[in-house]
Amino acid sequence: MKTLILAVLNWLHLIATVIWVGGITFVLFIALPSAKELLGAEAGKIMGIISRRFTLYANYSILLLIVTGIAIVALSGGLSSIRGSDLSLAGAFILKHIAVLVMVAIHFYRGLVLTRRIKSAPPSKQPGLQKLSLNLVKVNFTLGLGVLLLSAVKSSG
Repeated sequence: MKTLILAVLNWLHLIATVIWVGGITFVLFIALPSAKELLGAEAGKIMGIISRRFTLYANYSILLLIVTGIAIVALSGGLSSIRGSDLSLAGAFILKHIAVLVMVAIHFYRGLVLTRRIKSAPPSKQPGLQKLSLNLVKVNFTLGLGVLLLSAVKSSG
């Protein structure tokens, strides 16, 4: 039974990761370029709508990652099982979670702070803040790929 529960938890954990990192990938490489091509200077309006909708799914994914991650560690023997493992696997686990924490911080900074700053900024300051926001999405994309790599390292050990 424990094996089945762990399998379901891992599956849900993977789904949450796919939604979050896949959503970032979709926004960066499909939605944003398409909106710019079709709408030009008006692309920001549609991207604002897409971002608001995606943020809801990203938030739920982050919550699901936290809940399933804690449950997976608890059912797998706790953090002592990680300490007792190969040093490279423990290092991958630690680096992965540091990267995830940075991703979460960036996500909520963009959504709770930067979006408001962009809306309230004078028009002359908005392009710079929008560029910062886009660059932070690119950072999260890169970190997300790193998290996937570290997950592969951890699961291969």
